Amino acid sequence: MLILGIDPGIGITGYSFLQYENDCFDVITSGSIQTDKTAPHPKRLLELKADMDFLIKKYNPDCASIEQLFFFKNQKTIIPVAQARGVILLSLEENSIPIYEYTPLVVKQTITGHGRADKPMVKLMVKNFVEIKENVKLDDTIDSIALALCHAQNLNFKERIK
Repeated sequence: MLILGIDPGIGITGYSFLQYENDCFDVITSGSIQTDKTAPHPKRLLELKADMDFLIKKYNPDCASIEQLFFFKNQKTIIPVAQARGVILLSLEENSIPIYEYTPLVVKQTITGHGRADKPMVKLMVKNFVEIKENVKLDDTIDSIALALCHAQNLNFKERIK
């Protein structure tokens, strides 16, 4: 199964394609979509949609795991992130990709065993699951891998309780 992990954002959207088979994980590719900060907001959303459509068509994932919105401390960013997330959901739906949503708390709990884990702990635990290229530095990309791993772990759990 090929899982697309997505950490949505208007400035940076992290993505990863995780192959999951027989309890083994392999990151096929990962990276980020970074929109032009000087462009008008609607153009940034259009750029995000075009890039997401391109990635979906290129890799043809079986499903997508995306971060759910949660309470933001910075109220200035919630609407742009929600709009970016909406564009991503639209792209996934138009391409008939099943969507699974997880809160940051659930992702952290699944990956680290602690729902309040910090970014360095999440990165460390992600590296325990999969090999990450040294050039992966953005938290958004690491978070997208964590989201894909979270979904794979949830699938694994559901299989075991059958």
